[in-house]
Order: sequence, then structure tokens, then C-alpha cells
Amino acid sequence: MKEPSAGTGATTSFDDVKQVGAGVLNIGYVDAGPSDGAVVVLLHGWPYDIHSFVDVVSLLTDAGYRVLVPHLRGYGTTRFRSDEAMRVGQPAVFAVDVVALMDALKVEKATLAGFDWGARTADIVAALWPERCHGLVSVSGYLIASQESGRNPLPPLAELSWWYQFYFATERGREGYEKNRHDFAKLIWRTASPKWKFDDATFDRSAASLNNPDHASIVIHNYRWRLGLAEGEPQ
Repeated sequence: MKEPSAGTGATTSFDDVKQVGAGVLNIGYVDAGPSDGAVVVLLHGWPYDIHSFVDVVSLLTDAGYRVLVPHLRGYGTTRFRSDEAMRVGQPAVFAVDVVALMDALKVEKATLAGFDWGARTADIVAALWPERCHGLVSVSGYLIASQESGRNPLPPLAELSWWYQFYFATERGREGYEKNRHDFAKLIWRTASPKWKFDDATFDRSAASLNNPDHASIVIHNYRWRLGLAEGEPQ
């Protein structure tokens, strides 16, 4: 593999989104940097998208890395290859998706980095497929969901911060998110990062990825699965 070298970073344009069949999905992804560079896979969270990494990619490609930034299932141009496939959002399936993407692109091993849902995904790949993981950067901690521990109540103030999980457990919450996903996402951006003064253009750039036809189903299943209210993928 090509050794990384020093360089200067600049914001990368994500206009060129490629598509590849990988497992149950046709995954949309950015592929930047030298084709023979050591591979880094960057994984976004909810309710964000690949544009979370626009300032990061150039720093890595300038250093000689090949950088892959996929839209997770339910985001952007990523689509299910079959109408019959379960629209499942449990954490393990995102890890399976990443391994399938690496297989499709003939990437044997990569450094995996992510935040929020992306951090969980990277952690699971590292735990279950360590031979595919050269390194791990997990922003927000080492997060692998446990339904068993999730049954334990938290102090009221901690429960308050997870209000949307309880909202999503209801049919009203599912309909509300389906109808108001953009306003919902903007609220989460503001409450999760109260010091981040993002402008409308920055938000709208990422919010477009939430228009994916499977987005709401994936999000609702993810949070219901965490609370033990939805079955996971049988496999």
C-alpha cells in the first residue's frame, strides 16, 4: 500500500457519488484519494450524512489515503436492491453493510472511523471482523448496543435527553417523523450541538439525504429495536 505523506487540507466536493451493489443494498459512496492508498472508511450518524466529513476527506487524501464515505442504509442514494428486503435498522446490519461494501470494492482491510450510528457500526465491525479492521476511531465512545442493558431505567434527567426514542416507539412518532423529518433533524442538530452555529445551506446540504424513501422506516426500526419493541434481522 502507498505510504501516507504530509500535505495541506482543503474542503472536498462530494458531487461525484458512485454506486455499487453490496449485499442487500446498492450503496452510494464517495471514493476519494489515490486508488493504491491505505483505505479509510468514514461513517456518519443520525440525522446527518456524508457531508459531515467534507473537511476531513481532503486532509486524509492529501496525506495519501484512499477515503470511502458511504451513505448508510436509509440515507442519500443508497437503496435496497429488493422491494422484499426487510427495512431493518438494528446496529449489526450497518456493520454487515460496511463489510459488504468492502467486499464489493475489494478492500481487504481499512481504518474505520465514525460518530453516533457510524461509531457503533465501526465498533461492531472491529469486534466481529477484526481481520478487516486496520484501526478504529470511534467518536462518542465504544458503543455496541445491548437490549438487555437498555431495559434498565436511567435517572429522569438522563431519560429526558432520549425523549425522541420514546416518541418513535409510538405510531404518532412514526407518522410525525415521516412528515417532519427535516424539522426534526434540525432540532436534533441544535440540541446535540448547541454551540454549532450552522447556516441553512449547511443543514440543507445534509437534509437532502433524509429524503431517501426508506429513511423513516430505518430510523424508527433502529430505535424501537434498541428498546426491545421490534424484531431484528433473523440472519
